[in-house]
Amino acid sequence: MEGSKAIGAHFEGVAARYLTTRGIEIRERNVYNRGGEIDLIGLDEDTIVFFEVRYRGTGSLVNPAESISYSKRKRLLKAAAFYLHRHSLWDSLSRIDVVAISPGTVKKYRVQWIKNAIQADI
Repeated sequence: MEGSKAIGAHFEGVAARYLTTRGIEIRERNVYNRGGEIDLIGLDEDTIVFFEVRYRGTGSLVNPAESISYSKRKRLLKAAAFYLHRHSLWDSLSRIDVVAISPGTVKKYRVQWIKNAIQADI
């Protein structure tokens, strides 16, 4: 388990650096609450953004973004809602983005930032 946690922490760092260079202010990392875990929480101008970071290595059959199951999406929505409630931020703009990381061909990693990737079913 320690190996997978270290790998997760590494790629969360890669994602945080990538997002910071694109104007996101990272506020928190690895937030655990009753709803579940949120990898990164940042601020994109006036919008609170919850980031799910996914990595898949060479030989993976699915791309990182496609690896998010229905139950994981539900847990992310619940965790984000709980965070907003706990911090009295219900009136704030918010969204859930995915940062998908895979081995690159030109650079070390291929990073894909998918804004508003996970939405609540209304």
